Amino acid sequence: MFELCDHTADLGIRARAASLDALMGEAARGFVAVLVADPDRIEPREEETFTVVGTDPAWLLRDWIAELHAAFELRRMLFRDFLVSVGPAGLTATARGERFDPRRHELGHEIKAVTQHELDVRRTPDGWEAFVLLDI
Repeated sequence: MFELCDHTADLGIRARAASLDALMGEAARGFVAVLVADPDRIEPREEETFTVVGTDPAWLLRDWIAELHAAFELRRMLFRDFLVSVGPAGLTATARGERFDPRRHELGHEIKAVTQHELDVRRTPDGWEAFVLLDI
């Protein structure tokens, strides 16, 4: 589950999940929901693998979302399906989606950057929770 949170000139994503792997996938879905007005219109036509090196869950989250942001900015890729695995060396993810098509995809917010401000990933009694801010 994820929810979007208004924050001055930023937009926050708060994600919750039973596992750290699932949390990273939920945060990615939240990012796409900020970027695209209707993420359900993204078709899983292409697959990409992402690797983020590190051990701190908060920085893995920030860098993972930054990778998705870069994929859109540099290659116009939009993703909707995520299979994420966090291990001792970092995060590996497979993302499925397609290139942005202005005839089918309406953009939501223009995202300038994934910030470190208020960045947080923590265990909870129910699993994991994260918060990341996007500069819009």
